[in-house]
Amino acid sequence: MRAKIDPPAAETVNPDGKSPYVLLCEHASNYIPARYRGLGLDKSELERHIAWDIGVAPIARDLSKALDAPLVLSGYSRLLIDCNRPVGVATAIPEISESTRIPGNTGLSAEERQLRADAFYWPFQRAVARILDRRQAAKMQTIVFGVHSFTPVFKGVERPWHAGILFRKAQAFGQALVAALQEPGLNVVANEPYRIEDDGDQTVPVHGEARGLDAVLIEIRQDLIGHRDGQIAWAKRLAPALQAAADARAKA
Repeated sequence: MRAKIDPPAAETVNPDGKSPYVLLCEHASNYIPARYRGLGLDKSELERHIAWDIGVAPIARDLSKALDAPLVLSGYSRLLIDCNRPVGVATAIPEISESTRIPGNTGLSAEERQLRADAFYWPFQRAVARILDRRQAAKMQTIVFGVHSFTPVFKGVERPWHAGILFRKAQAFGQALVAALQEPGLNVVANEPYRIEDDGDQTVPVHGEARGLDAVLIEIRQDLIGHRDGQIAWAKRLAPALQAAADARAKA
């Protein structure tokens, strides 16, 4: 039997896309190489939100095609190391995720942490940086857009939102995108269920704000996109809203 080949740490789709958007999917995969033995977790645990953002990779791919946008997807589970965290913080390689203890992340040496960063984290960050460097050198309009999902219930508390747009410095753009996503029966809000923080986020502070770029994340409730019909519906909803928000920004 042929040995399974591990995926690349970062997959780049349509790197020369002409859209103003650069799409990032930092939690696209729940893949863990066999040598890590599932980090000591049952297979069912690795299908949960703790291991990846359910439903987001297909949406990001659909948006890349619809918008002609570059897209970078991570190839490995966030439990190995989280590509949307500063590399040195405790939550980058969590010993506990939500209420689940991660045995394979307990008591790691500095050497193992560095090995994971070199193998899974920095290749993703460099892939993003290459696209942004090239676009900024060409003076292309660029907006960084991360695609994420969240759990309907967190620590026993129900989350009523269908989606949230997370932003910090990109106030005007973030609010424009929230407005573009309003429709009857849909609950889309700003800065829920999380807030952007320097010690808890990488994409917005580093790939966006540090470069002077507008940067936002979308969080979609995962029960809405855990199946292909929901993914298609959200991609079709997002594409025109993103285009409208970008057009409004360009005219401002």
